[in-house]
Amino acid sequence: MSTLELIGEILARHDGREGALIPILHDIQDALGFVPETAVPAVAQRLNLTRAEVHGALSFYHDFRREPAGRHVVKLCQAEACQARGGRASTTELEARLGVAMGETSPDGRVSLEPVYCLGLCASGPAALVDGRPVGRLDRPALARLVSELSR
Repeated sequence: MSTLELIGEILARHDGREGALIPILHDIQDALGFVPETAVPAVAQRLNLTRAEVHGALSFYHDFRREPAGRHVVKLCQAEACQARGGRASTTELEARLGVAMGETSPDGRVSLEPVYCLGLCASGPAALVDGRPVGRLDRPALARLVSELSR
């Protein structure tokens, strides 16, 4: 099944649903791992929205990806509590060790590094979600273990 056929099936499941834009975008991302550019005009047309309105939703919500994610996804907390506990230094070190900048995927597709704004792990910050698993107290030894784990 082509990407456009899959998107068409997802759109059909939401026919007549009030406020369907966000659920549609989530379903597309769940099916494909990201929301491709080709989905924007199809979604806009089906929901009688402009492409700008669909693009606005995609760019506003940080959980939507416009490109495929890496095999591992590391979401680093950038909120104030984690920053106060050394989060900026952890972010900088992880970027250097992994060779990937925040908001990007490594060229080899191994890891995506994404910002997130509060995981509710404030007391054990700096914190991250690593492939959906919460990890706290990201000090230097913890970062070394994390990089080793992501290298496998």
